[in-house]
Amino acid sequence: MKTSIPEPRAGVLDITAYVPGEHEVEGDFEPIVLSANETPLGPSPAAVSAFQAEAGRLHRYPDGSAGKLRRAIAGIYGLNAENIVCGAGSDELLSLLAQCYLSPGDEAIFTEHGFLVYRNVIMAAGAKPVVAPERELAADVDLILACVTERTKVIFLANPNNPTGTYVPFDEVRRLRTSLPDDVLLVLDAAYCEYVRRNDYASGMELVATTENTVMTRTFSKIHGLAALRLGWAYCPAGVASALNRVRGPFNVSAPAIAAGIAAIEDRGHVEASRVHNDVWLPWLTDQLRALGLEVGDSVGNFILIHFPDDERHSAGAADAFLKSRGIIGRGVRGYGLPNALRITIGTEKENRAVAEAFRAFLGKD
Repeated sequence: MKTSIPEPRAGVLDITAYVPGEHEVEGDFEPIVLSANETPLGPSPAAVSAFQAEAGRLHRYPDGSAGKLRRAIAGIYGLNAENIVCGAGSDELLSLLAQCYLSPGDEAIFTEHGFLVYRNVIMAAGAKPVVAPERELAADVDLILACVTERTKVIFLANPNNPTGTYVPFDEVRRLRTSLPDDVLLVLDAAYCEYVRRNDYASGMELVATTENTVMTRTFSKIHGLAALRLGWAYCPAGVASALNRVRGPFNVSAPAIAAGIAAIEDRGHVEASRVHNDVWLPWLTDQLRALGLEVGDSVGNFILIHFPDDERHSAGAADAFLKSRGIIGRGVRGYGLPNALRITIGTEKENRAVAEAFRAFLGKD
């Protein structure tokens, strides 16, 4: 008798599973984890208290609409709460957008060194991923537009971009939107926007508010320090919000996440402290490593991208192994098309100084 097993639909097994940054390393020491762009300040104490207060209500379903959280976000940014959709991290929202707006035969564009999840959600929807080249490790509007065809339905743009730390000025983002066909959805992934201190940058709220075909996604995993809770939000035109609410799970955000998210976003002092910390230590670590002769890109996020010479002794792989021997965990970015680079998150003062000292030793300059 012939036997068979269930098979996923065509294309699913062509997807390369996302591999997150490491958090453990061999050795008898507490690791310095700088692999996932987590905030070194941790979450707001108010968010921790709000999370703990939910412990006695775990038998109750959460508010399926995350209404209190949406209203809190709306109050902070002056938005319409009805145009906000919350999700289990911005990853879920990116997946839902692909599910809603992509079909087999469609195309979706992201840039050369963009977030790896874009490719996965595009392929999971049965559509074709199209990679737009970057210029000097930054997204370029003209190069994106050159990839647009009649089959293009969605463009994913990380701004700022991870892992390069580069960004697209808002005037260029606006030019991209006005140059695209009206039926192309522009998704602006602003996961790191809170860290940006540039006068020509904007997260995209204005475009969402003034167009029917632009979405901005945000996360609580980075500056708010709630990565373990998986919480994100999208600001959408009414039609997009309606579509997302039809396909998302009915209780896709947990009650502890909702409570912690409200407290986190309302603690503006903690957010500003995180920004100020990054303002100090991002340039400090960049300057320290450049003084050692390393090539470090200009970053507007809470991380740096370090490029290594093309020799076995001082390669990114050798540097990564050396750092791990000292308990420091960075992030290899070969999967992003950057095989000889490492991304390092800005950590605490102690961690940043340990990174600088480790690189001095690695390069024989200690």
